[in-house]
Amino acid sequence: MKHLISLLAFSFLIGCDGEKSNVAPSEGPIEEAAAEAKPPEAVSVNPNLNYEIEGDVVTITDCDRKASGELFIPAIIKGKPVTKIGDEAFYDCTSLTSITIPDGVTGIGDEAFQDCTSLTSITIPDNVTSIGNNSFYDCTSLASITIGNGVKRIKNSAFAGCISLRRITIPDSVTNIDNYAFARCSTLVSITIPDSVTSIGNSTFAGCSTLTKITIPNGVTSIGNWAFYRCHNLTDITIPEKVTSFAAGIFADCLSLIIITIPDSVASIRFAAFSGCTSLTSITIPASVTSIGAEAFSSCTSLTALTFLGDAPEIANDAFDESSPTIYREADAKGWGDTFAGRPVKLITEKP
Repeated sequence: MKHLISLLAFSFLIGCDGEKSNVAPSEGPIEEAAAEAKPPEAVSVNPNLNYEIEGDVVTITDCDRKASGELFIPAIIKGKPVTKIGDEAFYDCTSLTSITIPDGVTGIGDEAFQDCTSLTSITIPDNVTSIGNNSFYDCTSLASITIGNGVKRIKNSAFAGCISLRRITIPDSVTNIDNYAFARCSTLVSITIPDSVTSIGNSTFAGCSTLTKITIPNGVTSIGNWAFYRCHNLTDITIPEKVTSFAAGIFADCLSLIIITIPDSVASIRFAAFSGCTSLTSITIPASVTSIGAEAFSSCTSLTALTFLGDAPEIANDAFDESSPTIYREADAKGWGDTFAGRPVKLITEKP
């Protein structure tokens, strides 16, 4: 990885204890380089770090890919605080087992720790405000994460593929969980989402196949497409009243889902929203729903009853593909016929 450094920024090579092991400015007068150069110091255990100083702050930019074991990022370098872990700084450091981030760090860049496949735990300090895209992507041994109370956003694929992660608590400071943030965390059994969260992105928990239950807090207004796709062991979920749409594929292939309450705020159930939910036996559709998309309930092989509390919504012809529910409606509701998207329609009073 190469970094462009301005004339005001210098790149240094340091040991993990913060001492210079081979100082060589990447830019600047030759005379200055000669004046500061020192013989390299032997490094036997701890890896070396590359860094940049710009103004009064330090960014960690790179690490020796052969580094192994524990790594302590220094808090101060040349009298200046370390405030950021740069993009790809520890990318593919496959032998690092532990990394200590100093409290002064405020940002973790994109792909900062991606593919650190031996990393087992990480603590993100309270001063960090955002966790970058793919920052811990495919850290397959990561089993413990502590997210600091200053984090406001968990960005795209931040922890995707962390297949050893079983539990995580998201602090109250977080407002956004972006696309694929925890996708393919296939051993995740528990996650706590605080009331501060307002949006959950596309495929955020897709492939979290051991997750059994999740409560979406009341502040959430939008849940992205395929958010819980292939959460095979998810049995029940609570959706808050502010959500207006069940997005495409939101619960597709949730094979164990048996309980779902659709709030009165929902106006549309989109493409494949419940496709492949083979354990669902009945669902009540509130009067607020005005449209149902293609394959919305396809392959729901145990679905025997759909109860509608309002007028007949617009519906795609294949909404019940490979499913055979009976439709039940209110007596005074409008727009109903003898069939609905090919399924028989009866009054709720006729419901067994």
